[in-house]
Amino acid sequence: MLGRMSQPVDGPADRSDDLRVAIEKSGYYPDVVSDAVGSAVAHEPVLSYLVHHEPTIDERDEVRRHVTVLALTPSRLILAHTDEHAPDDLLPAPYTSSSTEAVSLAAVRSVVVNRMVADPASYAGRPVPPPGANEAVLTIGWGAVGRIDLEPAGCSDPECDADHGYTGLVTSDDFSLRVSAAAEGPEAVANLLGFADALAAHTAR
Repeated sequence: MLGRMSQPVDGPADRSDDLRVAIEKSGYYPDVVSDAVGSAVAHEPVLSYLVHHEPTIDERDEVRRHVTVLALTPSRLILAHTDEHAPDDLLPAPYTSSSTEAVSLAAVRSVVVNRMVADPASYAGRPVPPPGANEAVLTIGWGAVGRIDLEPAGCSDPECDADHGYTGLVTSDDFSLRVSAAAEGPEAVANLLGFADALAAHTAR
């Protein structure tokens, strides 16, 4: 079972073991990541998951690794992030930091999926099962973080030079993840789209 999830769970199919395997395949401190995710899942069954391993470059041009794990349970969306850090004044050895957030499915306001498809004319003839898109972006909002996009307002008169103030949109943008078939492979895109489908289905109930 995943991390500390050692108790059997009745009810929906539990994919905790599959999630543990996916974390191990990422090769990024699997015991550390699994323990953090398992604590947040708290013995609930894992219905769907997504593991995304992304290296980053710090200010000293050194590569540091970052892994994001999303887990869907019957009642919550679990988001876990684990980062790699260089030694510092407080910790003389390299270390990781893990943060987890558990969001009630009832609180999820939006699940936005953007798909980029190259050569759309050939879309119907692509192999099955297809990831379909060459790139995909999943954005999830639950009201913790809002983004305001403003632009000058105008009117229909092209000769008008009056100040009409501003117009814009307030959108929820708590979490966003982009994957690319070119960078991470078609399977990564398919996995993101599959998780997005599962999350949309459970938040629609």
